[in-house]
Amino acid sequence: MEKVSLPKGTRDFGPTQMAKRLFLINSIKKVFQKYGFQPLETPAMENLSTLTGKYGEEGDQLLFKILNSGDFLKDVEAAKLETRNSKLITSDIAEKGLRYDLTVPFARYVVMNRHEITFPFKRYQIQPVWRADRPQRGRYREFYQCDADVVGTDSLLCETEIILMIKEAFASLGIADFSIKINHRAILSGLAEIVGAAQNESALFVAIDKLDKIGEEKVKEELKAKGFDDASLTLLFDILNFKGTTAEKVDFLTTKFSSSEKGKKGLSDFSEVLSLLKKFGATDEHVEFDISLARGLSYYTGCIFEVKISNVGVGSVSGGGRYDNLTAVFDSKEKSSGVGFSFGIDRLYDAMEELKIFPKEASAASTVLVAHLDEESFTFGLKIAQSLRDRNVACEIYPDQSKIKKQLEYADKKKIPFVIVIGSEEVKTGQLTLKKLESGQQLKLTFQEIADAMQLYK
Repeated sequence: MEKVSLPKGTRDFGPTQMAKRLFLINSIKKVFQKYGFQPLETPAMENLSTLTGKYGEEGDQLLFKILNSGDFLKDVEAAKLETRNSKLITSDIAEKGLRYDLTVPFARYVVMNRHEITFPFKRYQIQPVWRADRPQRGRYREFYQCDADVVGTDSLLCETEIILMIKEAFASLGIADFSIKINHRAILSGLAEIVGAAQNESALFVAIDKLDKIGEEKVKEELKAKGFDDASLTLLFDILNFKGTTAEKVDFLTTKFSSSEKGKKGLSDFSEVLSLLKKFGATDEHVEFDISLARGLSYYTGCIFEVKISNVGVGSVSGGGRYDNLTAVFDSKEKSSGVGFSFGIDRLYDAMEELKIFPKEASAASTVLVAHLDEESFTFGLKIAQSLRDRNVACEIYPDQSKIKKQLEYADKKKIPFVIVIGSEEVKTGQLTLKKLESGQQLKLTFQEIADAMQLYK
């Protein structure tokens, strides 16, 4: 008999894990809604024509393709099949693919529904995405993203509110030590200009994006292979390795970009975001100006973000940026500026597990278990359980006639914090025994007193 297994890079989530994941998702969802974002869902699969060419050459290679239904090889030319080149026949056998992210499907939705949408359109979307990547810690082939995007405005207020939302979301999750790295694509374009790579921006950005993964020397080797000479690389890394405060970095680049209009534009936008942050009454705590931040996706045109949590093994847990031209690829007449960011739920989950900061109540299935000693107390307990549910208290009653020890062990394993123990005396007097499992404390209370206490506990 074949051993059952999961595809590599995918996972099951049991009840305890799901409770924590829902705590994560619901905490972030509340922040999105507080800032005026509305929910949206799109299909798991898109036409490959929608997805291809939006993520750069490397991104395209990570798209999961879906074979056409039926005999998908019947219309493929024999000559193509004989080459044994899968790339050559992909367009003949696969018209659809699993979505790589939520941003491109969002842009497609905007173009298709532009006459019904109120602009600026603010949406959040929480769904799985798929990438044919090599599975490793913190990197999966199927994972969830929590996106928030605004389309239809050039205002840098949107970038500022992204910073505020990230801070607020992390505060609600109990994450205190993190950095929001920010750069601007025009700053990178200015950098390309002054090192003589204006015509080779794409190769430069892709290589810089790998700095954290492969290190400076490997990036230099890659750029040399792309035609960059030693003088250009020396100037490039002198700038990328500059250390200092945000203000010192801005001053340093202002001097370097004296002849680069793109570079000046990037610095101006970045400074405006920081200015708006102060006008909100917020500080730039956790905000880091990272000149080397590139983010490999080719559709970014303005500010770009990446968020990392300190002292954990996973990589970035959030990222995003502005994309002025994304909708135009679907309709040349439709050029709507947008900006957005995404939380990686799976990486956030792993980081919070590593830091051990999930609240205990995040794993609890119910607040109260009604335990009983005999048939009479079971019947009495049914009314107690339903009365608590009528008051929106998550409650369950043990289904079988079992020893009280077994019932308490059940509550402990499910992390149910309270148990109401009902025997003949409780049925007779109406004074119920409420047991708090963590401390072992027991109290005799009326139903109303217990119900009031559970409302406060919620």
